[in-house]
Amino acid sequence: MCPNLVKTLCPHLLKVSLLAAPLCLATMCRGRYWRVIEEISPVCRHCVSLSLAQLSATIFRKEGLEAWPQLLQLLQHSTHSPHSPEREMGLLLLSVVVTSRPEAFQPHHRELLRLLNETLGEVGSPGLLFYSLRTLTTMAPYLSTEDVPLARMLVPKLIVAVQTLIPIDEAKACEALEVLDELLESEVPIITPYLSEVLTFCLEVARNVALGNAIRVRVLCCLTFLVKVKSKALLKNRLLPPLLHTLFPIMAAEPLPGQLDPEDQDSEEEELEIELMGETPKHFAVQVVDMLALHLPPDKLCPQLMPMLEEALRSESPYQRKAGLLVLAVLSDGAGDHIRQRLLPPLLQIVCKGLEDPSQVVRNAALFALGQFSENLQPHISSCSREVMPLLLAYLKSVPLGHTHHLAKACYALENFVENLGPKVQPYLPELMECMLQPLRSPSSPRAKELAVSALGAIATAAQASLLPYFPAIMEHLQEFLLTGREDLQPVQIQSLETLGVLARAVGEPMRPLAEECCQLGLGLCNQVDDPDLRRCTYSLFAALSGLMGEGLAPHLEQITTLMLLSLRSTEGIVPQYDGSSSFLLFDDESDGEEEEELMDEDVEEEDDSEISGYSVENAFFDEKEDTCAALGEISVNTSVAFLPYMESVFEEVFKLLECPHLNVRKAAHEALGQFCCALHKACQSCPSEPNTAALQAALARVVPSYMHSVNRERERQVVMAVLEALTGVLRSCGTLTLKPPGRLAELCSMLKSVLQRKTACQDTDEEEEEEDDDQAEYDAMLLEHAGEAIPALAAAAGGDSFAPFFAGFLPLLVCKTKQGCTVAEKSFAVGTLAETIQGLGAASAQFVSRLLPVLLSTAREADPEVRSNAIFGLGVLAEHGGHPAQEHFPKLLGLLFPLLARERHDRVRDNICGALARLLMASPTRKPEPQVLAALLHALPLKKDLEEWVTIGHLFSFLYQSSPDQVVDVAPELLRICSLILADNKIPPDTKAALLLLLTFLAEQHADSFQAALGSLPVDKAQELQAVLGLS
Repeated sequence: MCPNLVKTLCPHLLKVSLLAAPLCLATMCRGRYWRVIEEISPVCRHCVSLSLAQLSATIFRKEGLEAWPQLLQLLQHSTHSPHSPEREMGLLLLSVVVTSRPEAFQPHHRELLRLLNETLGEVGSPGLLFYSLRTLTTMAPYLSTEDVPLARMLVPKLIVAVQTLIPIDEAKACEALEVLDELLESEVPIITPYLSEVLTFCLEVARNVALGNAIRVRVLCCLTFLVKVKSKALLKNRLLPPLLHTLFPIMAAEPLPGQLDPEDQDSEEEELEIELMGETPKHFAVQVVDMLALHLPPDKLCPQLMPMLEEALRSESPYQRKAGLLVLAVLSDGAGDHIRQRLLPPLLQIVCKGLEDPSQVVRNAALFALGQFSENLQPHISSCSREVMPLLLAYLKSVPLGHTHHLAKACYALENFVENLGPKVQPYLPELMECMLQPLRSPSSPRAKELAVSALGAIATAAQASLLPYFPAIMEHLQEFLLTGREDLQPVQIQSLETLGVLARAVGEPMRPLAEECCQLGLGLCNQVDDPDLRRCTYSLFAALSGLMGEGLAPHLEQITTLMLLSLRSTEGIVPQYDGSSSFLLFDDESDGEEEEELMDEDVEEEDDSEISGYSVENAFFDEKEDTCAALGEISVNTSVAFLPYMESVFEEVFKLLECPHLNVRKAAHEALGQFCCALHKACQSCPSEPNTAALQAALARVVPSYMHSVNRERERQVVMAVLEALTGVLRSCGTLTLKPPGRLAELCSMLKSVLQRKTACQDTDEEEEEEDDDQAEYDAMLLEHAGEAIPALAAAAGGDSFAPFFAGFLPLLVCKTKQGCTVAEKSFAVGTLAETIQGLGAASAQFVSRLLPVLLSTAREADPEVRSNAIFGLGVLAEHGGHPAQEHFPKLLGLLFPLLARERHDRVRDNICGALARLLMASPTRKPEPQVLAALLHALPLKKDLEEWVTIGHLFSFLYQSSPDQVVDVAPELLRICSLILADNKIPPDTKAALLLLLTFLAEQHADSFQAALGSLPVDKAQELQAVLGLS
């Protein structure tokens, strides 16, 4: 064996031995490290010293600095050596041992930062630069405020260092760029003073077409992260224009002659396409724009973006037009509210025009943009179905079934648009179903069939019961694919499982006779096919079936939960990443390296987890865990008591996933834990027992603190929004039990105030960046809205008297969002939160009437119907609960609402005026409704949009019957008219119908003449139906 290879393998074998017997071997190894280095020839020194560095890291990880003081001496000597090779080896050792236990070096940060300040200046030694950057990367998360001055001195030098590495080794430069990500994410402000220099460097690399795609993509990733964490500083330093001017040419770059961008190719090799997709600078430049839309206020982004966008869309170059459409697509994600309010008609017209563009690449981009619009601009975009659906159907028919890539884009746009249409899909249903069933009936590729089956799910979501005429044909095709044994049809089989679950939710009762068979089918497929996508679709099917079967799913729960627990625990697809495996050597002996790797790989499995620095996981397995959490949460609620035997084991496994590195899995785990609490509460209600109550209390004792921790410390806003939504659900379901032990209410209120004050980790900014700027990105506003929804739930759970002192603290934070300069979304959120919290406060809201009434009266006159609607609802509930302080203002309220009812044209606002007037009439001190107001209110019925207010109207009917039934004689025709319209409507609460029928029965018995006269004003069939219901025939 080669002597050099022996010297390289010996440290590795020692490292493996150390893991088994650390104490006896560690002492033997100490102090001999550098003597070995000195004896090695310069030719093989690099490989051996890398192995020795890893050995040293193993010893250090086991024993620490205290037990090995010689290590610091060795580092001090080597890193300050006058000989460059020795200094480089010293930095290699430093980077590896710091990575192994970074917290151990915190007391030495200042000394290390001064060292790096020297080594990062040695541009003639690329190895020295690389190891210095790796050391700084590891240190960055542990830097403190005291370290900031020294750390900031390194920023200009690290930029030069990376610039030096790029022409030498782009791959190593890509790895070194991680230092920027870490410094940007650091809790202390290190990068901010040099933001302009960092951005300039990134833009220079990104625009340099002479460089490889990998380094340009890596720099664009840095830009994406920079925008995410430094958006305010970006605006403050006026760096947005140069950023946009650099991104547009990258996004509009044309591929080489005779080639197409990966997403514009049409190939049956879908896996190849997926691998290519998004790996070019063009795609990552679009992602930077997406991040800008998510993190910048639309009023700051759009004025600078729109001129460039318009120029691109007018261009003769199809790739310029494509870039413009891609920008529109991602803009709808972060600036959706801005587009809905101000820009939707002209932008939608541009997208529709793109569908008819002579260039296929532009048509592809238009389809993507339309799909994004459909996702992000609801409900406004669905009102444009008359313009969009004919275009989509015509496009779909024009694509040959063999062109599956283009067909996939058309189906993506169609699915996203159709699934939100609801009843508006009915005129297009025959044509849609013909388009989707045709590939299933005739010979076509598996991909074409898969796309058609997927589209059927979207159509079913919109059509609901209207799909029933097509249900037998759909099930016939699905059954064929579900039972197939053909390997090429496995994607169709998986998609059929997913669509079957969608059908179970959409059509409901007609699926019930098939539920048991579907369940058995899903379990059988899980046992036969080992595929993460198949499992996750099967789990979603089980969740959908649980809604139909309820506790009828009990016989299968043991098998279902066993499968799901295996998915939660599985490490399949997870690849460990080991410390210290990357090194920098300009002239490496590749043959020796390959031989070493083969021998060393045999021992990797023997090393313990302490050697692992991270994991990479295939997305399919992340998706499986995410969907498993979602399915378990839904099944637990729907099966209730039957799920209790499995709750503990499932709860524990899901709870572990709160530490998962993948944000979607963390999000799903938080949501599932909330559903488990709701399921336990439901079980306690239906089957009260001490064990069930104890299980609920134990779950809440773990889940609620985990929610508070995540809201305060989680860096990803999507996760925090999911946590707040889950918390709201738990509060509504479990009520006061959520607020145990004492002090929990104060903790939750403090947490929500932190969100409203933008003080949580996911909202964090450098202190020096903060300025008086009320503008915020729509994404930030969404987070506040989620916190706002939790406040009324907390009020209802705590009770008005307990919550009132805390509401006094929330009130100024919410009222400031209703000022003249605030956006429509901010006003709507703030007023809606105030109104719903008044309900939760109940009678305790009386003490806040003087502060709430001016705000609600002012916003009730807003131009935006949503803001008006929320304010009017708030006035109604304040009149209902505000007691004597509110009653003093009833004349003013009637003076606003009564004339408003006559001139209001928005259905939802009219419905809320009806609800508010009903509350005013019931809260009147005289207990006698004013005849003119009552008549106008009844004339405005039935409700059209806000059907929840039927509950209030039902209370009014009961109030009239109990308080002053004789007064309804004059409005008998209106009452009969209303009754004739709502009797057959299943959306009307039964209690409301019963209260109205009670009133009519009183009229028929006590005021027969008036009743018969009113009855005569109805159509004959309606009059007969009403008489039959009242038993008067």
